[in-house]
Amino acid sequence: MVHLLGAENVSVSFATRTILDSVSLGLNEGDRIGMVGRNGDGKSTLMRLLSQRSTPDDGRVTKRGDVNVGYLDQQDVLDGDLPVGVAIVGEAAEHEWASNPRIREIMDGLVGDVDWHATVSSLSGGQRRRVALAKLLIEPHDVIMLDEPTNHLDVEGVAWLARHLKTRWRPNEGAFLVVTHDRWFLDEVCTRTWEVHDGVVDPFDGGYAAYVLARAERNRMAAVVEGKRQQLVKKELAWLRRGAPARTAKPKFRIEAANELIADVPEPRDTVALNKMATARLGKDVLDLEHVTYTPPPRPSDRARPGDRPSEERARPGDRPSEERARGDLDGGSSPLFDNITLRLAPGERLGLVGVNGAGKTTLLRLLNGEIEPTTGKVKRGKTVQTAMLTQEVRELDDVLDLRVVEVIQRERQVFNIGGREVSAGQLVEQLGFSKEKQWTPVRDLSGGERRRLQLLRLLVGEPNVLMLDEPTNDLDTDTLAAVEDVLDGWPGTLVVVSHDRYLLERVTDHQMALLGDGKLRGLPGGVDQYLELREAALAGKSSAVPAGSSGSVETTAGTVHSEADKRQAKKDLNRIERQLGKLGQQEAKLKEQMDAAGAKADVDFSGLAEMNRKLQEIAEEKEGLEMEWLEVSEILE
Repeated sequence: MVHLLGAENVSVSFATRTILDSVSLGLNEGDRIGMVGRNGDGKSTLMRLLSQRSTPDDGRVTKRGDVNVGYLDQQDVLDGDLPVGVAIVGEAAEHEWASNPRIREIMDGLVGDVDWHATVSSLSGGQRRRVALAKLLIEPHDVIMLDEPTNHLDVEGVAWLARHLKTRWRPNEGAFLVVTHDRWFLDEVCTRTWEVHDGVVDPFDGGYAAYVLARAERNRMAAVVEGKRQQLVKKELAWLRRGAPARTAKPKFRIEAANELIADVPEPRDTVALNKMATARLGKDVLDLEHVTYTPPPRPSDRARPGDRPSEERARPGDRPSEERARGDLDGGSSPLFDNITLRLAPGERLGLVGVNGAGKTTLLRLLNGEIEPTTGKVKRGKTVQTAMLTQEVRELDDVLDLRVVEVIQRERQVFNIGGREVSAGQLVEQLGFSKEKQWTPVRDLSGGERRRLQLLRLLVGEPNVLMLDEPTNDLDTDTLAAVEDVLDGWPGTLVVVSHDRYLLERVTDHQMALLGDGKLRGLPGGVDQYLELREAALAGKSSAVPAGSSGSVETTAGTVHSEADKRQAKKDLNRIERQLGKLGQQEAKLKEQMDAAGAKADVDFSGLAEMNRKLQEIAEEKEGLEMEWLEVSEILE
């Protein structure tokens, strides 16, 4: 493999903390590397060093002379005054770039829906991210470094970027290094993983799943070694404690060795685990949206002016950096965001929501939370329901910036009942990964991921029984994400999650639904994969892939609206499928009897058995397809 760039014994320190300590590593042609680690452990620092955007305190970074490195920063680096077209391709004439099929494919995949003449500053956060990505990807880089490229991208954008990176180069050409908390993305595109921790970088073969397995094995082996070490520590302690008179007579070197062992016992790592909170009882009725239509009220700033773009291009619910967008008044009242939708949440239900930017995912959460009222229809709320919503806005902590972490929780309560025992606010905060030192850190000095954790903890101590999370993975590292998932696994209430992180959705929710931008809410028996197929079909002009709904709609408990004609057709389809399954079952049983009889003969006809086995496999495949179709049809009739 041809070496492209690397680091030799690089070290970086901030104040008294060492971020990287004599790290040596490199990128070769064909490398597809994902970088993981806790927030603040040095992932972005290492990437900036390798891209030569910063210099190490010690050591050096080397690069082959002709290597072209492209770098995507976490922050916006585009000139806000430039039109989108100029920001991406500069002053190049259209025929110069439009004749290149690779560039056209990037444009269509990332910025096809963005106004070419709009200024960068007028775009939403997600649109600016896609513009920056497009600018980077159309350039012929040998190495691409991406720092949190999936931030502000929806599920569809993440899937497109994964496909592009997998097909951008031949397997033994080019290289990329990516830092992201999106574990599905890491598994999809990476063949190696670097874990940055405690000033060092540990390499692993494979994507995120392989890394987790390898790290678990590493930790198991370390635990065995540490177990032996602890036994030795106990023996030395017992030896030291055999009375003061005897101790003075013992060899000095033996005492020093024992004390060194005791002093060197490592501190346990922060345990980011929260036991099940005492949750208010949920009754039979939770939250129901019945035939809800919602049209956002117009804002004065959104009234039509000559040359204006449609307001939905200026702001998208999935990308809400501004206070105006946080209020959900997005579409200027021009058209309904939801059109006659019905959704019923059951006690303990765990629902994941996906959808295109601008389809109204956040607005749907705000309807459920009672922050806004529907234009028509009604929202029914159970008598015992207590909701809590984790928004995308870190500004929710602005009122406690001068308080310390533990003081924020003490304001809620001094003592909490967890798992049948009482714990103090300090103990509770420690269970969610804030060490004793971190507990006394002012909120204003916390990192983005630490603030996110504090937001979640602050919600949970209020003991809600319906929890709504809007993009909860923002700013969290992979270890913290895994811990938050453990928290949500043990949480007994009703859960609604909006996220572009499909790994999280598939882990903590039982079923998913989609907002496809047509005002309807659709169930996804096939999960996120089905959503991506629907979006591809819609973009290809196959409008039949998305049901249009009708005025005479009837709700289902899964939340999808279906017409009476749909229900009649579903009954016919269900009868047909059940008849077909019955026939296939008879054929399967008959074939198995024939195979048993043929196998019992003295002169076994192996070719005949092989043919019967082939037919049996065909029947099994046909049954599996019919069973999936049965599930989809039966959902309409629920």
